[in-house]
Amino acid sequence: MHLVNPKTYNLSSRIKLLQDSAGSLFIVIDRKSRIIMKDGSRVVKMAERIKEVNQNKKISLLTSAPVCSKTKVLLLKNNISVLSL
Repeated sequence: MHLVNPKTYNLSSRIKLLQDSAGSLFIVIDRKSRIIMKDGSRVVKMAERIKEVNQNKKISLLTSAPVCSKTKVLLLKNNISVLSL
C-alpha cells in the first residue's frame, strides 16, 4: 500500500488515504476513541467526494478504534467496508 494525496479527490490534506495494488482506497483513522455516527457521516461524505472524481474506486475504512454498531450499519449501507489496522 502507498499513500495517496487527498487533494486529488478534493479532500482536506489532514486526511490519510492509502491505495493498494488493486486500486482500492482506504480512509485511515488511527486513534483510540470510538468511531461514532458523526465520524461515520464524515466518512460517507469523503466517500461521496472520491466517487465524484473516480466512480470505480472501492472505498474502505481502515481504523484501530472500535466502531459503533449503528455506524457500522451506516457505512455498510453506503458500500464502505470497515477493516481493522
